[in-house]
Amino acid sequence: MNRWDSEEGGGGRSIHLQISDLNRLSDNISPVTTMFEPQNSIEKRDNSSNANSGSAALTKTVRAPEKKLTLFALRLAVLEKAATGLGTLGFIWATVVLLGGFAITLDKTDFWLITIILLIEGARIFSRSHELEWQHQATWSITDAGINSFRALKSSSSFLIGNIKTVFSPFFVAGKSRQCSRDIAGTGGVANAQNWDCQRKPTRRWTSSEVPLLPYARWVFVTKHISKLLYWLQVLSATACVVLSAMKLIKHNYGDVAKGDTDKKNRKAALTIFYALALAEALLFLMEKAYWEWKVTYCKLLDEVNKESELGGASGMVSIRRFFYDAYSRCVNGSIFDGLKMDMVTFAMDLLASNSPDEQLIGARILRQFSLNPRFSDDTLQKIGLNFPVIEKLVEMLNWSDPQEEESRKYAAEVLSKLAGKKQNSLRVAGIPGAMESISSLLQTNRSSGGAADEIGERNIICDHPNYEFWKFNHLGLLILKKLARDHDICGKIGNTRGLLPKIIDFTHAEEWLLKNDNAAASQILTVKRSLQVVKRLGSTTGTTGKLLRREISEVIFTVSNIRDILRYGEKQPMLQQLGIEILTSLALEEDATERIGGTGGVLKGLFNIFFKEGLSQKYDQVRTAAGEALAMLALESKNNCYRMLKLDILDRLVQALELPLLRVNAARILRNLCTYSGENSFKQLKGITAAAPTVIQAIMSGENKLQEVMVGLAAHVFKFMDSQESSQMFERAGITEAELAYALVQILKKYQKPHIKIPRIRRFAIELAIWMMTNKASNIRIFNGLGLEKELESVLETTAELESFNMFSGTVGMSRHSTTIHSLVETALNLLMEE
Repeated sequence: MNRWDSEEGGGGRSIHLQISDLNRLSDNISPVTTMFEPQNSIEKRDNSSNANSGSAALTKTVRAPEKKLTLFALRLAVLEKAATGLGTLGFIWATVVLLGGFAITLDKTDFWLITIILLIEGARIFSRSHELEWQHQATWSITDAGINSFRALKSSSSFLIGNIKTVFSPFFVAGKSRQCSRDIAGTGGVANAQNWDCQRKPTRRWTSSEVPLLPYARWVFVTKHISKLLYWLQVLSATACVVLSAMKLIKHNYGDVAKGDTDKKNRKAALTIFYALALAEALLFLMEKAYWEWKVTYCKLLDEVNKESELGGASGMVSIRRFFYDAYSRCVNGSIFDGLKMDMVTFAMDLLASNSPDEQLIGARILRQFSLNPRFSDDTLQKIGLNFPVIEKLVEMLNWSDPQEEESRKYAAEVLSKLAGKKQNSLRVAGIPGAMESISSLLQTNRSSGGAADEIGERNIICDHPNYEFWKFNHLGLLILKKLARDHDICGKIGNTRGLLPKIIDFTHAEEWLLKNDNAAASQILTVKRSLQVVKRLGSTTGTTGKLLRREISEVIFTVSNIRDILRYGEKQPMLQQLGIEILTSLALEEDATERIGGTGGVLKGLFNIFFKEGLSQKYDQVRTAAGEALAMLALESKNNCYRMLKLDILDRLVQALELPLLRVNAARILRNLCTYSGENSFKQLKGITAAAPTVIQAIMSGENKLQEVMVGLAAHVFKFMDSQESSQMFERAGITEAELAYALVQILKKYQKPHIKIPRIRRFAIELAIWMMTNKASNIRIFNGLGLEKELESVLETTAELESFNMFSGTVGMSRHSTTIHSLVETALNLLMEE
């Protein structure tokens, strides 16, 4: 994703909008590569790691909504500081020039007017210096969101009515002040006897917005009302100053000055300057208030910013108002440009670090909303990812179990789920001590431990409380683990976290009624899906870590049986079936796990039922393909599983499947493994495979890539069940001569001058088939000599690689090494060529 530079200067925040994500693949779709070919060593990156790729035409800069508030705060601060400067000048003029120099010579009227103006202006300046502090304190609690909106704060009628109610109905106001923040946020919760919905209040200290300043006026003199009182005191003071100053400037009645009275000759000019300064200062202040009212009440600036930020409802207004007060306070108390350096994300991170539950909730809500919003997500996650203490705080919040902290905990989990989607951030999350244990705490399930040593405790899933939705935390916990599990090292940490792996596997359990129910709750299906996705990613981990994880997963006694139920009853949930099958395929990389899977009753039968199932929609094709690959893996190097498969009497159906384009590749793999690893005692059971010979030969001649590879590999084993007469009849039925087949094999060796990563065994299989054709048949030896097989074999000797030595791969690590090296095969073939 390419980004343009911000078009806005200053300290504003630049948000980048991604127009489209191209070629995004679903997490549920299997990769093109399989266990039978190595995967690219270059680690797959998520979309975020390629954020700087693509065309600039696909992105555009989105202006941060809070820029409007910081600009508004700056303009207000300019008016405020100008008014304060004029007021200070007027105060100095009055005290030094008028009262200091003319106190005796001033008329009585002017003396008292100046005194009154100085008193009311002093009161206004004092109240102004503390108004922001009181207003800020009045919004500390989210529960005041419905009381202290700007319109209520600015409307005189609402103010008077509110105070009347406050004085005469204290219990009404008290009940309202205890209103739950869940109601303010619009979550629909209703307080019950246990107060589940109410936000946590400090138990050992006061909430600043509810501090009673006087003992016998508890419901009036509290901080949330003082700010209103100070506001109106300023407005009335400024209005009185305008009236008095204008009246004196209009009348100019400063008293008579006797001729030759030098003590009073400058009195008129001095008084005019003072009254002009007082009038200008008061007008500037009233202009500021008018501008405030215009933008907030009429233009609804805060509502507009709230809407653009998509913070939502009254709870969003609390966040916006708090942000504006902070920005305005910085502009007034420091440089007027200090507020421009603020943005909502930094503001939210500062609140998150607070010790106040309400502040933490506001901060978590802002971060969550901005992280989920496509317009702001990249910028927000980048800032969070660079702030390690914030990540640490979010992880800590996952452990909160108090029902009153449910909302904060959920928001923290949602932010972490987005943060984990970016590789570098996921490493930072997992690097926090105790992070995995915190994530594990989101998974609300456990098994009773009261049973004896010879029995397993019952699995208990904590059901949702009417006001606490545990399933949401289950989903978020599994989602975070799913994203973290994309990293190899983090997979190791997940496996090493005590009790986490069994807990994840417990969520893969799905009852028959759930899988067969068309109206099953989406949340229940999602729980199973995400748990399967996590197990799949853990099981497909490469290297030593993957080996340990696959062993641990298979040792949990419920892993295979849970997947078996999904295979057996999950026809209506093909996505879950595919995930379960892919888990079995990954586990089959380990010998012990392969035996456990095959030894679990009904698993092999369920896989074959899916593999052969017909009449299903096209979207089910991926499930059938995955089932075929799993069966091929389970038959590989497992005599017991081959025996179990043959007992299911599926040989004829596998032979028929060789003619079906969807199934033929995996059917050939299964048949080859059955022929290779079943043992000598299964010769009679496998004799029927000869019926597949014509189909196999035709596929070798016409197919290419994977199909050609598996058919060449199968042919060498099919022919072992035929004598020379039967093989001749087979070639006649296929309509292909042995010379034509020999030519095809030599062409394969010529085409693949070096091992191919997609079909690493095709040269080996071609040499094996050529050896069978030349054994005890001199005519074929002459044919191969005439085609130049010897030269191609010598070329193979010079280009052999480890890639050709394995049956399957875990990433770039080869597994299940062939018992016969390709060098030995080449030597055998060369010796046969020399027998002519």
